[in-house]
Amino acid sequence: MTLDKQHLRLILNGKSASRRDVRAAVDAVRGMGHDVSVRVTYEAGDVARLVADALADQAECRIDTLVSAGGDGTLHEVVDAVLQHVPAGDRPPFSFAVLPLGTANDFARHIRLDPNDIPGCLRFAARATAKPMDVGEVNGCIFVNMATGGFGTQVTAQTDPNLKKVLGGAAYLFTGLHRFSELAACEARVEAEGFSWQGQFLALAVGNGRRAGGGIRLCPRAKLDDGFLDLTIVPSPEKGKAIDLLSTLLDSGVDGLNDHIIQRKVRNLTIETADPVQFNLDGEPMTGTSWQIGIRQHQIDMKR
Repeated sequence: MTLDKQHLRLILNGKSASRRDVRAAVDAVRGMGHDVSVRVTYEAGDVARLVADALADQAECRIDTLVSAGGDGTLHEVVDAVLQHVPAGDRPPFSFAVLPLGTANDFARHIRLDPNDIPGCLRFAARATAKPMDVGEVNGCIFVNMATGGFGTQVTAQTDPNLKKVLGGAAYLFTGLHRFSELAACEARVEAEGFSWQGQFLALAVGNGRRAGGGIRLCPRAKLDDGFLDLTIVPSPEKGKAIDLLSTLLDSGVDGLNDHIIQRKVRNLTIETADPVQFNLDGEPMTGTSWQIGIRQHQIDMKR
């Protein structure tokens, strides 16, 4: 830990701007002697603009840590916007931290932040030492936590946000079972170094982090700084067993599916699908049939 005075720049999701715990957190960290400047998003495109402002402000007031104050999607936007300004091979001029204000907070939970203790999370952002961290890439677009595709991705996209607030991760299970008959398995060919697989899959995940979709453990052995991505394939099950497998996947993650999943550590892989399929990069959707996926080792520094 370091007790040196820090300048934290918060990019705060506008949906959370009125939260009392956020205001209390900012006051507490300022009371510790740190500088905290807050910028609030209001509409689409604000994150990119506020990131550009933060980079420009470096010339006048050094920013030590850029804090993503929101959910996994906000973190994705912030890191992506910064890296678009950074030349290939260079590191950003500041470290990153997370203030977990989203519904799922999958990445924050991976790094052991407690979304119920927002002041504690911001104190951690001020005190902690940043560590190098990898970033994933899909067709030139980055992801911080995980890229997911297949039925599970569609379930995540179709789950009512209000239902998530009431049921938490169980909302995905409810939606998956309710919509199961409408969603077909995906056909794909997956190629990586020393590995090839072809078939139908119920879900596919490429993890830098471990959880997605509201806490579902899709890549339970992933590490944020090992230079590898964790590939998990859940092949389509035999007829009549799909609902049981889906229930286990959405309720307990892949830990209970050891006999039904394929897992590999990879640096680069290619996925080709017979029909257009949606991939979610930290919750941000992409649709296509050809996917080039790789790792940018130690691309950023994260307070974790």
